[in-house]
Amino acid sequence: MTTASTRTAARGAVVEVSNLRKSYDDRTVVDGVSFTVEEGEIFGILGPNGAGKTTTVESIEGLRVPDAGRIRVAGLDPVADHAAVTQVLGAQLQESELQAKLTVREALELYAALYPNPADWRPLAERLGLTAHLKTRFGVLSGGQKQRLFIALALIGNPRVVVLDELTTGLDPRARRDTWEIVEDVRARGVTVLLVTHFMEEAQRLCDRIALIDKGRITALDTPRGLISRTAGSTVISFTPSAPLDEEELAALPALASAEYKDDRITLGGTDDTVTALLSLLARHRITAHQLRVTDATLDDAFLDLTGAA
Repeated sequence: MTTASTRTAARGAVVEVSNLRKSYDDRTVVDGVSFTVEEGEIFGILGPNGAGKTTTVESIEGLRVPDAGRIRVAGLDPVADHAAVTQVLGAQLQESELQAKLTVREALELYAALYPNPADWRPLAERLGLTAHLKTRFGVLSGGQKQRLFIALALIGNPRVVVLDELTTGLDPRARRDTWEIVEDVRARGVTVLLVTHFMEEAQRLCDRIALIDKGRITALDTPRGLISRTAGSTVISFTPSAPLDEEELAALPALASAEYKDDRITLGGTDDTVTALLSLLARHRITAHQLRVTDATLDDAFLDLTGAA
């Protein structure tokens, strides 16, 4: 079966970053970062605040001049060929503002005038739920409406690649999920998405592949499932036993990565083998596992394991 990932991989890389380095004064912010983004995929850059994510994408956008390394966007150098890059790359910056009195319609028309072959902003506004707000001034838009407008402005030049930097920061859970659907719609139109985020759930939901950046370096690069599979306990088992269990017997369970005892509840990290052995252990001792929960580890777990973050 052909997947979205295999289809996009066959198209080749549209963004190439090789040994990127950037320092401010004596502080190294990006230290030898390398990755490629395949055309048509959603590629995530994930990491804590201050990890170097925004500096990396601002270098890709041509807003920062790297100290060393090579970047290409559709074969173009973002610094030397900056004008040409702006025609193939759209960006929603981490911090964006417009004049408070500018209406949504005026903003769309203004940005469309900057491109030789812009997208028709009317269906774009309709798809992003902005049609009812065309006469609304920017200053009175909600946070979610502003984010939708910035996505529209990033797409209005018909880019091959769009960079979305901390897209849903400050949004409520409903607005965040609505925005995720918009990102998926953007990719469905054939646009490559470079998504910068520190929200693990967002990256796990949207991204085909993720580069995990910590302290200016890539600590892992894989699919969300691949990153999760690297965790010490990729399966989490929690239950309350009907009778006490010998902790030494639990410690001997195969592939056990962690064990936590809180009040009467036990939480174990392991694999499918751990689950099978636990069920056999409970059966032998005629112990019932009340409120048994078996779940996969999350990207949060993978992040903590791979970065050693506290």
